[in-house]
Amino acid sequence: MKKLVLALALTGVASTAFAGAHGTSKMADPVIEPPVIIEETRKSTAGVVIPIVLLLVAAAAIAANN
Repeated sequence: MKKLVLALALTGVASTAFAGAHGTSKMADPVIEPPVIIEETRKSTAGVVIPIVLLLVAAAAIAANN
């Protein structure tokens, strides 16, 4: 009976000793990768239309003078 109680006591002490971090060791911080955000691009022709219209107006003005 004494051996059984001693075995149970040692098992309880051993299981709590190895259950968590050992107190002096520090765990590394978890690495969390940032989420990848993909944005759909809109087709905008406003940046192209204005210069083309200006070129056409300039070409028409030059053609009218000749």
